[in-house]
Amino acid sequence: MHKRLREGFFIIALSMSLFLLLALATYHPADPSWSNTGQTKEIANYGGSVGAWLADILLYLCGYLAFVFPFIFSYSAWQYSHSNQSQLESRSLLYLKIMGFILFLFAGTGIASLHVDSSSHLPFTSGGVLGNVVGYSMVKIFNSAGSGLILFAIFLTGLTLVTGWSWLVVVDNIGKFVLDHSAKLPKLLERKKEQSRQEPKVKKIGFETPDVEPREVKPTIVRVEPKIKPSLSDEEEDDEIEITTPKEVKKKPVIHTAPVTYEPSLEGTIPPITLLDMPERGTAKGYTNQQLENMSREVELRLLDFGIEVKVVAVHPGPVVTRFELQLSAGTKVSKISTLAKDLARSLSVLSVRIVEIIPGKPVIGLELPNQHREVVRLREVLASQQYENAHSPLALALGKDIAGHPVIVDLAKMPHLLVAGTTGSGKSVGLNAMLLSLLFKATPQELRLIMIDPKMLELSIYEGIPHLLTPVVTDMKEAASALRWCVAEMERRYRLMASLGVRNIAGYNLKVKEAKKKGAPLLDPLWQEGMGAEAPHLQELPYIVVLADEFADMMMVVGKKVEELIARIAQKARAAGIHLILATQRPSVDVITGLIKANIPTRIAFQVSSRIDSRTILDQQGAEQLLGHGDMLYLPPGTGVPVRIHGAFVADEEVHRVVCDWKRRGKPDYMDEVLSIPASESGGFGDFGSEEGDSEQDSLYDQAVQIVLETRRASVSNIQRRLKIGYNRAARIVEAMENAGLVSAMETNGTREILVPNDKE
Repeated sequence: MHKRLREGFFIIALSMSLFLLLALATYHPADPSWSNTGQTKEIANYGGSVGAWLADILLYLCGYLAFVFPFIFSYSAWQYSHSNQSQLESRSLLYLKIMGFILFLFAGTGIASLHVDSSSHLPFTSGGVLGNVVGYSMVKIFNSAGSGLILFAIFLTGLTLVTGWSWLVVVDNIGKFVLDHSAKLPKLLERKKEQSRQEPKVKKIGFETPDVEPREVKPTIVRVEPKIKPSLSDEEEDDEIEITTPKEVKKKPVIHTAPVTYEPSLEGTIPPITLLDMPERGTAKGYTNQQLENMSREVELRLLDFGIEVKVVAVHPGPVVTRFELQLSAGTKVSKISTLAKDLARSLSVLSVRIVEIIPGKPVIGLELPNQHREVVRLREVLASQQYENAHSPLALALGKDIAGHPVIVDLAKMPHLLVAGTTGSGKSVGLNAMLLSLLFKATPQELRLIMIDPKMLELSIYEGIPHLLTPVVTDMKEAASALRWCVAEMERRYRLMASLGVRNIAGYNLKVKEAKKKGAPLLDPLWQEGMGAEAPHLQELPYIVVLADEFADMMMVVGKKVEELIARIAQKARAAGIHLILATQRPSVDVITGLIKANIPTRIAFQVSSRIDSRTILDQQGAEQLLGHGDMLYLPPGTGVPVRIHGAFVADEEVHRVVCDWKRRGKPDYMDEVLSIPASESGGFGDFGSEEGDSEQDSLYDQAVQIVLETRRASVSNIQRRLKIGYNRAARIVEAMENAGLVSAMETNGTREILVPNDKE
């Protein structure tokens, strides 16, 4: 039967139930009916003669239990109108409900006959004829007390079969209610004791003293830890929409110290999170359950307009978006709904709609709609969460909150590298600041060193001077390439150290070095050779190194393929060495995020992008073009193809300034000059990654090429290529190096070059 016909049936059934309830409520014994001929022609029953007859029959047979019939009838009609096709065709479910109603009716009338006093307004006893038969039959066998207990158990069983209610869930919720309020009672008493202590006691001496107001107690700083509230409905009940709402949990903010895997050198080396701003309380305006119910019906109707029949089975409201879980009718493809994202956004009058085709562990799809009032997720409430506090890794990154309002904390050491993309205004720079601050609130300079590459000279320059920096903020792209070469050389050095100690990663190396120091026998540097110094130095713990490039597309344009291969080599091997990359770009095109980079950096974050092509470039799937901007992101964890929607934590520039100034007060940076000036020969075999002139002049065939040019007096690329049997690119670089060295002139209009060095024979 069509859904709208079922809704019409429900309206008719509800009207009949109200009529029956009205007839029972206005029953009068003097009305002409089945058990009474009537002494007057006037009928007092509001339902007329039909109502009088119905009320008399039901009250005569069932007594007070007759008043249950209107409610049972309307509830059954509501279940029928909201049931799916599989439930309507289930005969076993129908038989169970009929059996439950019979048990409910027999037990209820029996209890009423035994334990409820009769009234003169009833045509028979309080339990009716049926109750009399059941009650007195049970008393003969089990006596009064035993009969009441057995009938009550049968009554509850029948009610469960009819309605589907779970008494275990009811008892569980009552227990939770009692436990919650019993836990709050000691705190309430303690608060009253504190208030009574703070109230000044004024002794009255014959005259009244003015009221003295107690001192204002500063409220304890709290944070919100969202918690999903379980649905009160039974698991087998599919008709009700499960609505999860976040529950506030108060918790004092924690001033973090260094992680337990390291020993902090000084107490309080980590700045307190009180440097960050608290979120404004009372600004979040969530939806009521009735509003969510109305929105669910609206979603179903709008999809029905497009010929797609769905049922909303659960709703998850969050700080920025609300997810509706939709159960599709049999034979409906998900792709049919995915193509309607823009049409749904238009019909629902919202900015954008995101379709989640796969929800792990559930046979439903997700429909995410933006909230009317968006909540601002502050970085402080994320850093004050239990997840961040329990993260022992110094590379814990605070991204924000998921759609349910839970803080999202990830470990950069497990990623082990991160690729970030997003257009201007999508919140990418704020997201990078939140990641950096989460590192600065977790790790000391002894545990973490940073290399920041900022081609724009605006975004990361604010961090200039913090003690974590290995080098000043890099703005020259050739210096950035040198920094990457240094990372490759440092990676190789660390691997040689770890191999000599027989450990597999930097954590094992640091643990072994620390244990040796505790025993009083520090380890010597195994890479030391005679001639390097007086004696071999002691090994020290190695810090993690994080390279953050705000716009690595600029590096790709200036330096070219050299940077791509350096990034690929670091991404392939540097995880165990403790060197990690965070690469960000606002132009996620294939010439920037190449296949080589994507293959070696599986963890990615996509903020809002301009097109689905850009979304496929960064995530290998569409969806990022439907984000809302201002920190709304899709996080693709390593080892999975399902992105997670996260609302990025917001941090203002003033907050960043306060944290940076605090770190500057705690220490000065110890820059390493060799990071930006490492020769190309020390880049771990990457001899071609220097400047054009320097690399070409260091070519082993450069001197032979100069000799050939001077002898033949021809400075052509083809001549050198043919004589030395090398490739065109290498020969062209050698000729350009000769031009830069002043040996030959620039290319003339006819394609020839003049030899500027005179011939020795002349």
